Amino acid sequence: MDNPFVRKLEQHVRLAPEDRAVLDGLARQHIRHVAPRQDIEGQHGDAQHTHLILDGWACRYKQFPDGRRAIVALLLPGDMCDPFVFRRARMDHAIGALTPVTVARITPEQMSDAVRGRPVIEECLWRETLSTVAIHREWIASVGRRSAIERLAHLFCELHLRLARVGLADGTTLPMPVTQPDLADALGQTSVHINRTLKELRTSGLVTLRSRRLAIRDLGALMERGLFDPAYLQLT
Repeated sequence: MDNPFVRKLEQHVRLAPEDRAVLDGLARQHIRHVAPRQDIEGQHGDAQHTHLILDGWACRYKQFPDGRRAIVALLLPGDMCDPFVFRRARMDHAIGALTPVTVARITPEQMSDAVRGRPVIEECLWRETLSTVAIHREWIASVGRRSAIERLAHLFCELHLRLARVGLADGTTLPMPVTQPDLADALGQTSVHINRTLKELRTSGLVTLRSRRLAIRDLGALMERGLFDPAYLQLT
């Protein structure tokens, strides 16, 4: 299987053949297939592994005692969940599959071996961590201050660029396999509100959503509508 993590990293750094071989080796460790709506890591469980998303969509989420769920991150192919997992003993959230997901399960020892004596790989892992934190900041800003339509427009712009850098966007058309309840849990809204907001984006001529594919009709206008500045994604 192609390694989307390497594809993403090579947007920023030139990997030596030996570094690429190490990262490709990590992507072949303990391959696991997870069904939709199943946990990859449970909330409050021991964090004994990191996971590299090879295929499919997953999410980080918090589950409340009354059953409510807050999605705090979407995980796409090429995303590594907590590369420095060996620095934390327990999970404070769950990682769940939204679609059929293929992951490589990597032990702390394998991560340590990959980094040891390879400064480029260590830099890449820190870059991944900093990128994750930057995305979290934008999500907090969205839930805290952006309007409903700004939140959804911003999320669509982010997903487009994140998928494009691993070769999973066809121009401005991208897969959108998540449900409206998933979007509601990610944006702090209700499913009814998401439905209305989607309709507003469609009638404005900015997007169409059909058969689990999102077509962005006017990327510039969508970015403006979502107050979207791509700098936080560190694409260059």
